[in-house]
Amino acid sequence: MEINGALGSVAFDLERLNELEFCDATLPAAERGFRRILVTEPEHPYLSAWWPPGHIIGYEHSFTHEVRDFIEAVATGTDPSPSFADALQVQLVLDAVERSAAASTVWTDVEPALAGVAA
Repeated sequence: MEINGALGSVAFDLERLNELEFCDATLPAAERGFRRILVTEPEHPYLSAWWPPGHIIGYEHSFTHEVRDFIEAVATGTDPSPSFADALQVQLVLDAVERSAAASTVWTDVEPALAGVAA
């Protein structure tokens, strides 16, 4: 899967779950190009909960991380991240994708979640 935009691109391959390919289009042309991001490097925020770098952390582990982050936020009295507003914004984007596809893939605006309401 690849996502391209005016500021760059990111590519993900289901056969290489621990890697992303990233291209920053804001860099000078001579410096542009895809760079591999290994998500199991020592500074990865979730690595301490798993095994040594280079071993596979799969799709299913993301659910464990979500629960850990939520419980930690409750325990420390901080707002969980992502928030309900973040989740709502994702759903609004998915709705716009469906509406765009139904209309022969025309540009479809996404309304901001909770417009005019403090998050």
